[in-house]
Amino acid sequence: MEGAKIQRALISVYDKTGIEPFAKALAEMGAEIISSGGTAKAIEAAGVAVRDVKEWTGFPAMLGHRVVTLHPKVHGSLLALRDDPEHQKDIETYGLEPIDLVCVNLYPFEDAIAKDGCTLADAVEMIDIGGPTMVRAAAKNHKFVTIVTSPDQYAQVLSEIRANDGCVSFPTRQALAQKAFALTCHYDTVISRYLAAQLGEPFPDRIAFSYTKAGDLRYGENPHQQAAFYVSPDAAEPCIARAKLLGGKPISYNNYFDANGALELVKDFDTPAVAIIKHANPAGCAIDDDLVEAYRKAYFGDVNAAMGGIIAVNRPVTEALAAAIVETYKRWGKPAGAGGFYAEIVAAPSFEGDSIQIIQNRKGWGPDVRILEVGPFTGRRNTEKFIKYIVGGAIVQDRDLLGCNEDDWKVVTKRQPTEAELADMRFAWIVCKHVKSNAIVLAKDLALLGAGAGQMSRVNSARLAGMIATQYGGGDVVDTAGCTLASDAFFPFPDSLDWAVEAGATAVIEPGGSKKDADVITRADELGLAMIFTGARHFNH
Repeated sequence: MEGAKIQRALISVYDKTGIEPFAKALAEMGAEIISSGGTAKAIEAAGVAVRDVKEWTGFPAMLGHRVVTLHPKVHGSLLALRDDPEHQKDIETYGLEPIDLVCVNLYPFEDAIAKDGCTLADAVEMIDIGGPTMVRAAAKNHKFVTIVTSPDQYAQVLSEIRANDGCVSFPTRQALAQKAFALTCHYDTVISRYLAAQLGEPFPDRIAFSYTKAGDLRYGENPHQQAAFYVSPDAAEPCIARAKLLGGKPISYNNYFDANGALELVKDFDTPAVAIIKHANPAGCAIDDDLVEAYRKAYFGDVNAAMGGIIAVNRPVTEALAAAIVETYKRWGKPAGAGGFYAEIVAAPSFEGDSIQIIQNRKGWGPDVRILEVGPFTGRRNTEKFIKYIVGGAIVQDRDLLGCNEDDWKVVTKRQPTEAELADMRFAWIVCKHVKSNAIVLAKDLALLGAGAGQMSRVNSARLAGMIATQYGGGDVVDTAGCTLASDAFFPFPDSLDWAVEAGATAVIEPGGSKKDADVITRADELGLAMIFTGARHFNH
């Protein structure tokens, strides 16, 4: 088998989980152990003989232990090619002793900067230098050297050594090298982004993103596309990426996307909120002090689209809410031609009592419906950038975390909105942020009546919102007369207001900023509308 028998191992780890039995097993199989500092003490305490790095190199640790393994003997012994005659001469000339296995994990820089009160000086001291240097050297020479960077690799490596007469197979060494370079890449990425943030440079000349694989997916958007799911190191807030799957089938590519949209919508409300997302857009959304009532109103946003949708709640799911979800049609009837209600996912901060069992025991659903627990909403927001990829590049921006920017609102019409209209305007403006542009939202009594999404014409979006409100939802719950219309961007012409009135709207909220604003305001006054300009838009492509 190509590669050296494991006769000498250098071990230097910050995370000492499992290191004692790992080192002991290597020693029992005949490997000499080289180590230093706390790692050496931990291994020696387990009864394993250790050769200290400073004695091996003949050079002491210095600069407060900043320099220990940064020595030609260490790196010459790591990088020497065993089949190169010139390298063999250097081994003899300089007294190198080839190292066959390196076990290194790095200072936890991410953990350090995540702690409250971490200063720049604290962070700098947690930047590992010797560790990544050894990792890269060993990984480069993986033709002969085995690089181990995580405790979860110990068992596999020991198993191969035992099975292969003291050697680790080349495919395994190569796979471990790939993981090693991914580790150092991630490590450098986190440090670079941290320093950029310290300098106040959100968009430096070079930007890198590093994600950790959470698992493979059955396929991507379509069955012919392969896919996997990765988690960002910045995912500190409650989110779908970090959610716990408490029951149900594995989450699909499209499920992740839609569940994220549903959760982000309800996170924008302080009061109890329920959202039902279908194909990346809200089919229903409502807020109410009574969570069951919020669900009822959300369901009636578009009862046809709710079928097979994603349900997200910003409060713990109670047994009463779980029962309401599974008894949707029994409680509130079903539209003509519908065969029964089904939810793909229910996502919430937590699930109380027997709520999970109530959902999963529903006849016809079985254990397939996915239950996602995202944890309590703390108000904390991730600092990660929002990335959209195009062929050959990427567009990077801040997340749209602007909520109800009411301090910037201006009533531009002669008629002031009533308190009820103003409440609906606040609600509609938040929902509109989460609808694909061109976005038009109709809302009343703090519930979504209809949304026009993704149309090339804003007028067509308004028509679509009105059609949904009267055809699939609002007519079953409330009359659309007196509803509020929200637009994610300004109206370029006054004609959209005519459609707003036709849909029953008495109040309109939009960003303003069109060259035709004066004409739009005039038309609003002619129609008796109350209208607010927000001074901000919410394009969501």
